[in-house]
Amino acid sequence: MRIGFGYDVHQFTPGRPLWLGGIEVPHDRGLLGHSDADVAIHALCDALLGAAAMRDIGYHFPDTKGNEYEGIDSKILLRRVMSMLREAGYELGNCDLTICAQAPKLNPHIEKMQKCLAEVMGVAPNQVNIKATTTEHLGFVGREEGIAAYAVALLN
Repeated sequence: MRIGFGYDVHQFTPGRPLWLGGIEVPHDRGLLGHSDADVAIHALCDALLGAAAMRDIGYHFPDTKGNEYEGIDSKILLRRVMSMLREAGYELGNCDLTICAQAPKLNPHIEKMQKCLAEVMGVAPNQVNIKATTTEHLGFVGREEGIAAYAVALLN
């Protein structure tokens, strides 16, 4: 058994859709990033890669490779990470994500995110847990400047 931890943060920007946990969440702003900026999937990829001692998402999918990953759906990156893990002989035991956002309210979207991520990873929904919290108006998250996400993953 191996464990990994991931963290990611992206700032809000106007004119982009908000992608979190593989689904589009209605909001007046999206997140800024080279890809679709799905902060939850990026943290999850880092946790998975970390558990397997395979470095991090930026190493495997750099934003310096021209247009190769520009605007890419982060679900594609997660599928590729799972493929790399399986090629190395690992399977997901479970993962647990915490998304920190003052707005929008994420509770109504958690179950859909959970099902989406489980499907993308080829695991049962009960192997994926997602929680949402605010920062009580403290810090950049509390000022609604961006969203942060934390993830842990257990590999067998």
